[in-house]
Amino acid sequence: MRRALAEHRQHVLELVRGAWQRRLADTPGEPVPLAAALHRVLARDIAAPVSLPPFANSQMDGYAVSSAATAGAPGPTVAFDVAPPVPAGRAAGELPVGCAVPVMTGAMLPEGADAVVPIEQAVPDTFAPFAPGHTVELPANVRPGQFVRPAGSDIPAGAPALPAGTVLKAGQLGLLAALGVAEVPVRPRLRVLLLSTGDEVVPPGCGLGPGQIYDANTTMLSAALADAGCEVASSRILADAPDLFAQALAGDLERVAPDLVLTSGGISKGAFEVVKLALAGHGVEFVSVAMQPGGPQALGQVHGTAFLGFPGNPVSSLVSFEMFLRPALSAVLSVPSPRTVLQVPLQVPPGTALESPPGIHQVRRGRYDGAGAVPVGGPASHLVHALAHSNALLQLPPEVTRLEAGGNVEIWLL
Repeated sequence: MRRALAEHRQHVLELVRGAWQRRLADTPGEPVPLAAALHRVLARDIAAPVSLPPFANSQMDGYAVSSAATAGAPGPTVAFDVAPPVPAGRAAGELPVGCAVPVMTGAMLPEGADAVVPIEQAVPDTFAPFAPGHTVELPANVRPGQFVRPAGSDIPAGAPALPAGTVLKAGQLGLLAALGVAEVPVRPRLRVLLLSTGDEVVPPGCGLGPGQIYDANTTMLSAALADAGCEVASSRILADAPDLFAQALAGDLERVAPDLVLTSGGISKGAFEVVKLALAGHGVEFVSVAMQPGGPQALGQVHGTAFLGFPGNPVSSLVSFEMFLRPALSAVLSVPSPRTVLQVPLQVPPGTALESPPGIHQVRRGRYDGAGAVPVGGPASHLVHALAHSNALLQLPPEVTRLEAGGNVEIWLL
């Protein structure tokens, strides 16, 4: 019996949740410099250590005045003596009686000033070099608080700034920087031991022998894991020798201490399935999921460490990651953000259709152009070139065996 996709997804979710809970028990948080905190997750609540803004300042280039000094004037304007200007980054002092103080945007307001008149409303409407005896005409009856940013109007000192669990992106990092926070407590990353298998695969850059191919999975899954906020603690290719695989895995577990082991290849029904031969009966379950590509799957525990096994064909591996591991990471760790899911028209030539085997959830690669989804390549699991030119996964559930042109299809944007 094939396992339903939803059931296997739940098993992977529980596996990842258990691995993450064990990691948090050992390392609930770690401090990192703000510059290294992008896409990390806050480990605890952050309160504002200072107010933003820390002092009342001007929203405009203009003149700081006391609004009371402009009230009840007999005419439309009031004359003020021009005091020395206050540039941004300088202490303002007190507002001299009967004076208006030139201030630039962001400059501190003098004590006693409660409004700013934009330079465009002044006569003259340009700043001149300061000289004693200069005067300026400003509008009468200026509203208190006009063009003033009060201290703490963004956030007062001591107020909650960001809650634990916040994913730190540009806006959140900007807030922390504005508050003067140089180091931030973040949750640890999930540590992954990544292993590719097969006598036939060799690293890129090496020469190919007869029957050999280059290993795409290590590079591809490393990138996918990093993009999902994980730390690839170690990766390498292991040969199709069960005893050597088991020995190497045990050594890597002790050396790396990962939270999760992820393998690609060696888990289906062939005669030389190294992962299956090495780990069957040792806490790892090998199942067939009703999905294409990516039907063979493995999961369980190896020496107390969470284990996932994906098929070896590159498209099968990445589809498995997108369908099972990435959603679990998103649900448990808050990163990565879930894929955007859309219902869009299928764009194929009239009279043609997408065919899918009955009872199988088929995942096709495609391109979304803002109006509809165009399939790229076929359903085969070796079409890496088609995968590289895709920006969406087309989801054909088990009950859909034929989807005509113009029919709605669910897509996940990559």
